[in-house]
Amino acid sequence: MAFDKKLLEVLACPVCKGKLVLGESNNSLVCRFDRLAYDIKGGIPVLIEAKATTLSLEQVDATR
Repeated sequence: MAFDKKLLEVLACPVCKGKLVLGESNNSLVCRFDRLAYDIKGGIPVLIEAKATTLSLEQVDATR
């Protein structure tokens, strides 16, 4: 099951409530402000801060 990109309009980072962008491999949602990546499992984003991956500045810049 693929992630529906229309959901990006309504989803927000659970930490800062900011905008999320699709990661470069289309299997995560990225909050550039908090430098967190949330996995997408079976087309459903896992928006739990404790399960997020912390990104380096280089990784965040790659999502632009």
